[in-house]
Amino acid sequence: QVQLVESGGGLVQPGGSLRLSCAASGSIFSGNAMGWYRQAPGKQRELVASVTPGGTSNYIDSVKGRFTISRDSAKNTVYLQMNSLKPEDTAVYYCNRVRSILSWGQGTRVTVSS
Repeated sequence: QVQLVESGGGLVQPGGSLRLSCAASGSIFSGNAMGWYRQAPGKQRELVASVTPGGTSNYIDSVKGRFTISRDSAKNTVYLQMNSLKPEDTAVYYCNRVRSILSWGQGTRVTVSS
């Protein structure tokens, strides 16, 4: 069974940085666009950033210029570098495919607060 394991979250002050990692069992990345999603309290889960197998990335407007998604297919790992964090970035972050969504992992909690 494929598993997605997210890590790297934590408590950070506004303006700080975090780097999230997502490791997968099995070769699920090959040929698939991968994404980082987040779910804030009381809100629906949203796709924040995605990266194609060729490395093309896309972001929602609110994180453009602050977040960077990358992938290492050899390691079956997807990363999300988050800089200039804001309180509104507080959420549980998940990774998954963009299409053919797999079972969700446990996510990693990011809290931006002073």
